[in-house]
Amino acid sequence: MASRLFQSIVLQMKDTVDRTIGIVDASGAVVACTDLPRIGEMREEAITELGFAGEIVRFGGYTYHITGERSTRLEYAVFVQGEDELARSICSLVAVSINNIKTLYDEKHDKATFVKNIILDNILPGDIYIKSRELHFGNDVPRVVFLVRQQSPADVAAIDVVSGMFPDKQKDFVLHISESDIVVVKEVKSGSEARDLAKIAASIEETLASELSVKCLIGIGSVSSQMKDIAKSFKEAQTAIEVGGVFDTEKSIISFENLGIGRLIYQLPITLCEMFLSEVFKKGSIDSLDQETLFTIQKFFENNLNVSETSRKLFVHRNTLVYRLEKIKKLTGLDLREFDHAIVFKVALMVRKYLASREENSR
Repeated sequence: MASRLFQSIVLQMKDTVDRTIGIVDASGAVVACTDLPRIGEMREEAITELGFAGEIVRFGGYTYHITGERSTRLEYAVFVQGEDELARSICSLVAVSINNIKTLYDEKHDKATFVKNIILDNILPGDIYIKSRELHFGNDVPRVVFLVRQQSPADVAAIDVVSGMFPDKQKDFVLHISESDIVVVKEVKSGSEARDLAKIAASIEETLASELSVKCLIGIGSVSSQMKDIAKSFKEAQTAIEVGGVFDTEKSIISFENLGIGRLIYQLPITLCEMFLSEVFKKGSIDSLDQETLFTIQKFFENNLNVSETSRKLFVHRNTLVYRLEKIKKLTGLDLREFDHAIVFKVALMVRKYLASREENSR
């Protein structure tokens, strides 16, 4: 399709410019030319010269100019007959024209651009179905969004590494959203479970770590059954990273479906959270708990409020743990051995952690 577009453009230029004009692809093959018999010729040496010399080079009686940015992978290059300054000027103008037309064409016909517009809400919901049919997209195929957020410093090569993991460009899409964020929109099998998605995320994390020594956080959205719902899956992946950064700081892979009560707390207004804390705890009681006591509480929750098991894990006598729990009851008015009190205390600690993170981010 691109070759036909390029051929149409160079033929329109033929009458204006009295020189041979053509376009070669990354392999050196001539894909469009005003001199039709030259289409299909190979010019690998010119492509090699461009790789070494930069965006423009004179070679074999022709001037060559790459399209697009020099920093990106070479896709196409324009060539014009002659090695003089006029050939250089014509070549530069044609390269700019081809690049702009190709960009507009890609935005209209490229599947990856379409997917990116969906997740960034740059397309009306009513147009998604129509456009997906134009691009021959399966509208009701299950897909999931992975948001890969690189920890600083970000590596520009990360997008290429992740893209290499998903070679089927018609089904899976790897998109650069920002300097640190990469989005993977992957087609999955019907009935895929959370552990299947976690394996894919773990594979991405391990590959980035081994090839680039890049640490990352990966948020996983829920599986979307409709094309329009991948925007929702993307927002869920964002939420997973944000909520996980508050309540699951030890995890690097966070699934939206496993956020639990943390997701609820994250959506509560600040004033409501502060009101809840003031009602649960006596004034200053939560701040009077030292680190050792808070660690004891954490282990007590991890061991399902089991006194014997917790004391064993803490390497303390059972009576010592009971004493600490009594001390907590005296300070806060909550007996953690009672299920209802334990739930209130657990939620209160999470609310406190959430407020602390909001305060830190606002600085």
